[in-house]
Parts: sequence; C-alpha cells; structure tokens
Amino acid sequence: MFGKKDKYAPFDKEACSKIEASIAQAEEKTSGEIRVHVVERCRENVLESAAMAFDSLGMAKTKLRNGVLLFFATQDRKFAIIGDQGINDIVGQGFWDDAVEMVERGFGSGKPIEAVCDAIRLCGEKLSAHFPPQENDEDELPNQVSFQK
Repeated sequence: MFGKKDKYAPFDKEACSKIEASIAQAEEKTSGEIRVHVVERCRENVLESAAMAFDSLGMAKTKLRNGVLLFFATQDRKFAIIGDQGINDIVGQGFWDDAVEMVERGFGSGKPIEAVCDAIRLCGEKLSAHFPPQENDEDELPNQVSFQK
C-alpha cells in the first residue's frame, strides 16, 4: 500500500492508525458511519469522484443513510467531504463548508492528519446530535482508511 514513496503522502501507516482511532471514537457516540478514502489521482470533478467512491464503498447502504466520506486525491491535492441523504437532509451546506475549511487550514499549516482527525470529530459530533447510537447498534462499515488500487 505504501510501497512507492509519497504516493499517498501524508497517509502513511502511522497516520492511518490515528485516523482509524478517530473514526472509532467518533462512531462510539453515533449510529452514523465515517470513512476516509484515498486515491492517488483525481483528474475529474472531485465531488463526482467522491460520490462514485461513496457508492463503491457501500456507504449508501447504511440503515439510516447517515454515512460521511472524507475523500482525498493526494497527487492532485484535491479533497471532498460528502454525506448521505440522511445527514444531508439535516445539516446545511455551511456545515460541510466548515469541515472543508478545517481540513484546508490543516493542510496549509503542515498538520494534515490532525486536520483530518479534527474533521472526523466534527462530523462525529454532528452525527451524534442527530443520530445517537441505536439499541443493538452495529458498526455497518469498516473504520480502516481505504485506498484506490
């Protein structure tokens, strides 16, 4: 996964461990699902690419349609944060703009992984306010950072 140097920088093993711990912690307080997906290139519209990844990762199949995807194209320096219908029906565009701005600031200040983890926490807080844990709640999607092969 990390064979070619800097192909997926800054998403190395240590960074992925931090991100996955942030996802697990955020999901403890919600029935929502958060994923991080990393690709090397994104030559087309980043929102369209993120939506395709959202579908291919099965994120639209959650019971309450409350998944959030943080999508990163490392070599093209693009990213998007998108939510499924259940969360989009509740939060306004301003919420997503704030999350995007948080990540942009972190990448700009040289603290990209901290910014990703902060955005995960922000998404988790919003999800927990509207989608608290359900009785017999199960983790519907893996917390591991996924990579396009």
